[in-house]
Amino acid sequence: MKIVIPGGTGQVGTILDRALTAAGHQVVVLTRRPVGERQVHWDGERLGPWTAEIDGSDVVVNLAGRSVSCRYTEANLRAMMDSRVRSTEIVGEAIAAAVRPPKVWLQMSTATVYAHRFDAANDEATGVVGGAEAGVPDYWGFSVEIARAWERAQQQAATPHTRKVALRSAMVMSPDRGGVFDVLLWMARLGLGGPVAGGRQYVSWIHEHDFVRAVEFLVDREELTGPVNLAAPEPLPQRAFMRELRAARGVPVGLPATRWMAELGALALRSDTELLLKSRRVVPGRLLDAGFTFDHPHWSPAAADLVRRHRRRPGQPA
Repeated sequence: MKIVIPGGTGQVGTILDRALTAAGHQVVVLTRRPVGERQVHWDGERLGPWTAEIDGSDVVVNLAGRSVSCRYTEANLRAMMDSRVRSTEIVGEAIAAAVRPPKVWLQMSTATVYAHRFDAANDEATGVVGGAEAGVPDYWGFSVEIARAWERAQQQAATPHTRKVALRSAMVMSPDRGGVFDVLLWMARLGLGGPVAGGRQYVSWIHEHDFVRAVEFLVDREELTGPVNLAAPEPLPQRAFMRELRAARGVPVGLPATRWMAELGALALRSDTELLLKSRRVVPGRLLDAGFTFDHPHWSPAAADLVRRHRRRPGQPA
């Protein structure tokens, strides 16, 4: 197949590009700074010559949007909203104008769309889509609004000949440099991998291999449309999540962090505490119901696999 990935130069795009190319597909990445013949320039805001890649393609996987790894200032939140919504709108316009539109459009979304909760898991049918919630910072609600607007932009696109799926993805875990797993493992090695603010908040995650397999599964399953959760079936509290990661790496102790210590750490990393403190208890209801099976459903063996592969990277300590 010919697969076009707008915004495909980040961690998730690199994972998909690598796996789908290895599987024999023709992958074209749309990016602001193209390098090589398989990358094509676009700005994510307006139609241009890049639309020729969409026309006649089989699959579009839109990953475009400003990274969430930043301080959640008003300007950055607005940039996250605008970059996601506008890039989705322009992809929809390109598909609508295509003489031979793609069969399926997979649109990145986020598991952050669900409410901060501890009592039950969120699947697509019964999950609580979050908003302004008691006991959490007001700006957390804006993250949910970004996710809603992101999905709404895809839903409203006039693409009657293209099936549309919104990927409500949890954190994708891979051993690649600079990814979320790399950062978490670095913290664990420094002895900072303990519970944060008590560690009750749930962590939802998905192994990179299962993420790729789920994307391939969704491309093939013509009956699946709308939001689909991409997350391993067993989210676990942050305290247990980091304990299993430390065990996989052979780190015996992880110092706990209070909320204010997490704030200082996020400031130093130019990130935001929502990424650490929001309880994302998300399960893949529609994938499981459709017959998808996870190769890495449990965190402990998944963490061991990722640590083992991380150690194989050049320059990594034994």
